[in-house]
Amino acid sequence: MPKPPRKPRAARNSTSSYFAMSRKRRQHEVSGLFRPLETTRGGVGGASVADRATETPRVRGGRGLSAFTVERLQSFCCTAEPSRGSVGEVEEEEEEEEEQKKEPGDGVSKICDQGKDAMPPCGLKDQHNNTKKPKQETEEEEEAVREESSVMSPKTQRMTLHQFAKTGGGRVPGSSPPQQDASAPCRRSKSAFTPLEQQVVQLKQQHEDTLLAVECGYKYRFFGEDAEIAAKELNIFCHLDHNFMTCSIPTHRLFVHVRRLVSQGHKVGVVKQMETSAIKASGANKNALFTRQLSALYTKSTLVGEDVNPLCSLGEAEDDRGSDPPDSYLLCISENWDKLGKQLTIGLVAVQPSTGDVLLDSFTDGHSRSELEARILKVNPVEILVPSDLSEHTHRLLQSIATASTQAEDRVQIQRKDAAQFEFPSAMNTVTEFYCHSQDTGVRSRSLASVAALEMQVICCLGPLIQYLREFNLERVLLNDSSFRCLSTETQGLVLSATTLRNLEILRNQTDGGLRGSLLWVLDHTSTVFGRRLLRRWVSQPLTDLRSISDRQDAVCEILQSDSAALASIRSLLAHLPDLERGICSIYHTKCSSQEFYLISSSLSRLGLELQALIPAIQSQLSSSLLRTLLLDTPELLSPVHHFLKVLNEKAAKSGDKKELFSDLSDFPALRERRAQIQSVLDEVRDHRKDVRVALRVPALDYTTVSGLEFLIEVKNSMSAIVPHDWVKISSTKAVGRYHSPFLVKSCHRLQQLREQLQLDCQRAWSDFLHQFGEHYHTMKRAVGHLATMDCLFSLAAVAKQGDYCRPEMVENRCQIVIRDGRNPAIDLLMGEHSQYVPNHTDLQGEGRRTMIVTGPNMGGKSSYIRQVALVCVMAQMGGYVPATQASLGILDGIYTRMGASDNIYKGRSTFMEELTEASEIIAQATERSLVIMDELGRGTSTHDGIAIAYATLEHFIRDVKSLTLFVTHYPSLCELERLHPQHVTNYHMAFLLNEPQVETHGARDDDDVQPEFITFLYQLTEGAAGRSYGLNVARLANIPEPVLRTAAKKAREMEDTVNTRRKQNSVLLALWRISDRATLAKWKETNSLSLNS
Repeated sequence: MPKPPRKPRAARNSTSSYFAMSRKRRQHEVSGLFRPLETTRGGVGGASVADRATETPRVRGGRGLSAFTVERLQSFCCTAEPSRGSVGEVEEEEEEEEEQKKEPGDGVSKICDQGKDAMPPCGLKDQHNNTKKPKQETEEEEEAVREESSVMSPKTQRMTLHQFAKTGGGRVPGSSPPQQDASAPCRRSKSAFTPLEQQVVQLKQQHEDTLLAVECGYKYRFFGEDAEIAAKELNIFCHLDHNFMTCSIPTHRLFVHVRRLVSQGHKVGVVKQMETSAIKASGANKNALFTRQLSALYTKSTLVGEDVNPLCSLGEAEDDRGSDPPDSYLLCISENWDKLGKQLTIGLVAVQPSTGDVLLDSFTDGHSRSELEARILKVNPVEILVPSDLSEHTHRLLQSIATASTQAEDRVQIQRKDAAQFEFPSAMNTVTEFYCHSQDTGVRSRSLASVAALEMQVICCLGPLIQYLREFNLERVLLNDSSFRCLSTETQGLVLSATTLRNLEILRNQTDGGLRGSLLWVLDHTSTVFGRRLLRRWVSQPLTDLRSISDRQDAVCEILQSDSAALASIRSLLAHLPDLERGICSIYHTKCSSQEFYLISSSLSRLGLELQALIPAIQSQLSSSLLRTLLLDTPELLSPVHHFLKVLNEKAAKSGDKKELFSDLSDFPALRERRAQIQSVLDEVRDHRKDVRVALRVPALDYTTVSGLEFLIEVKNSMSAIVPHDWVKISSTKAVGRYHSPFLVKSCHRLQQLREQLQLDCQRAWSDFLHQFGEHYHTMKRAVGHLATMDCLFSLAAVAKQGDYCRPEMVENRCQIVIRDGRNPAIDLLMGEHSQYVPNHTDLQGEGRRTMIVTGPNMGGKSSYIRQVALVCVMAQMGGYVPATQASLGILDGIYTRMGASDNIYKGRSTFMEELTEASEIIAQATERSLVIMDELGRGTSTHDGIAIAYATLEHFIRDVKSLTLFVTHYPSLCELERLHPQHVTNYHMAFLLNEPQVETHGARDDDDVQPEFITFLYQLTEGAAGRSYGLNVARLANIPEPVLRTAAKKAREMEDTVNTRRKQNSVLLALWRISDRATLAKWKETNSLSLNS
């Protein structure tokens, strides 16, 4: 039917222009989280409701309001609906109409008391319903409303009007609201909130710290401040709709926008409709709003689920999803201060819900929190849970880590929780209750016994972590203790402190914090995402067990030298795999889609079958015990996946059709029964064709389907007279009409109900199916771990193929570092194939010369050299090859570095304080099996104090600690230690060529012509100490102005002459002091007369 013509625009001009002024004012007044607009039509923001009711609008010349309109506007008590004065507003109202069609309702708001959740509706028609009514009917409704309003008490009216009023809005705070006259004529009120808004307010009150994305038909909407935040972060349009600002995103792009919001540090909740239209229409609440519930919560560490991982095929949506961080750990920290022992004990539990990894540790720490900092850098968490009473020192450390990155998406989120959750009794109760309710009795008893044996501080972290993960339905990762791994650096491997990880640029470079230029960048040639995560763990935690190191070296050596076709096949298998580790964990959480499940399960099944076919070749061609174990065990571990894959219908799984997902329904009796019911209705509908053919006298008539409407009876318009009167006309064209008989109307309604019930049954069956797969989760995880290890070994072999790499000889009983032609792996790779990198030797013996004092000119390569020695040791204890022609290394227990100069404002430390704090920690932790690297210790203070501190510290390492030490200095007096400890100390310097400046002199030397020397760096480590550092040469390279350089050179010459003269005089006087006879004294006078006179 054609729509009735709209009222002419001119008839609405006066009202629309009147509202245009107040609309902008209302937008600025929505400052609260969910506060209704207080501006009425013609009202002024900030004025009380009673004042606005008696206020006379301004009249603008000939376009002013009539007296009747002014009287009607004064009668409004609640917020009025925005005018339809613009195209945008018309579109908003049309969207509300569409939503109202999807959500059945009676269209009329009843007066009821909503308590504190929402303002009681005020008796006007629902703002979503724009259906026009006859004038007489409208007047009768308005009269009924006025009668009902007159019954309301003044107390009720005051609550109605001022329950959501802004503070200070036109009256003195604390004063009573203006009294309302209940008997005033034409006092009409409207509902403050629409039904949808009331529902959103209730959800928001339950989740105040969450951005809620509410499903409304074909889109997700944000409301209030959530909408303003989302619009800013997502760069989308935010507009006023009824009482709140709102913005929306399409349902199929939810995963993109949720990830963007989470990356900016927000906690996002997804609210979904819990009912279908057909089932709702047949229920008791068919006229109510759709039921909505919070279905998922997401933060940086909990991005698990099909809403944020809609993976349908390998490589799909990579551009939209971006690159996930290699690790997304959630870290929980607890502290305990022992007042008697004056000792701080810190516990931590780190869990990665997306992969199922759990790390535990408990340790003592000092005021600097260096141990905690080292573990945080290794774990690299994206979110940290701490108690509300966290100590100041730890708080400063976490703040410095959280703000280390300038990019918001890279910053660590810190969540403060109630301190009571971290107390041992409360945490222990939570842990006991959690493990006692496990369904698997064997796992329950074993896990509870293992967890109860953990350190107290670890349990104090585990309790709050369980409570936090319950909000996201991800607590299952903590059920089985087999995934627990101790993070303690003392037992797991080579100790790399936080400063060592930074100074050696092991995980990221110090220039921009990126990966390029780091050791991890050099070694990362992995083919899989889960292999890359494991390699990062290998790099940050090298081994200390000689057997494990040798096994990896043997495997890398065989990959390099073997011509086995099996290894080439395995490498190609790893080249095109999805993230299996995250995939099986998503299945374990029952949060994956059918597309993702099919992709993961088919990949695992294919790997199992391919590896099973390669078993004979592996047994006959490979000799490495590590390779054989990894490759021969994996097919058996992957065997359960074949059964789950056979049950699935491939086409339905790839398309996400859960109704046809299972090809074999023998294990799903509920689905068989529901399908039988559907088939029974379909058979009845088909049998009904006989009656239709008889009624229409068309023997060959059949049903048609148009625009998704099934079982339509199509009749030519010329034969419409014979159509029974009780048939329902569905649609028509110029030629035909389409009908449903009463039987078909009933059958179609029944069929729609059964199909939607089938959809729910299929969803339940799918969840049960995922639970069954989850029972094999730990087996699958072990198989994926084997594949990740293979990927890392292939990566180490690829590094060794780059040229001039050798297999280091690892010595267990001797502490030594002997390297021939060693190179810095990062610099060597950055310089490329045409490298002119100068290799250097290293010879440190624990029982012999274990200390090298390195001097030389600035920028001569000293820091690069000492980093090179440390990185070679790290690569060797990872089990890989090293950039050298030959290497013989002892097993180190730790590498400690003190390099660079920077303050720490968050910790309240100056540059020199930071320098000495690091030196103090090294002195306390280093052993005779450690490698200690110190670069220019003591330069942050005066010369005498700096020399004294550096001298005493170095002598302590030589005489007491007896560690392998590389000490870089510009203090020549430290080189005297070689004379005092000739068996343990050797002086070295970085070689250079000195080019004296050519200055023409006419007789005497002209002081104005003094110029700094020119230095040519040779980058070659040479035995012996350097006399000077030639800092003025670096000043020239830094483009210091020439006049400044000349002045500096002149001043340096003067100071050097003064020092040399003083030293010469001291030596002369010392010789005089030793004279004991006159002949020698006379000779001394003759020789040194000139020196004394000068």
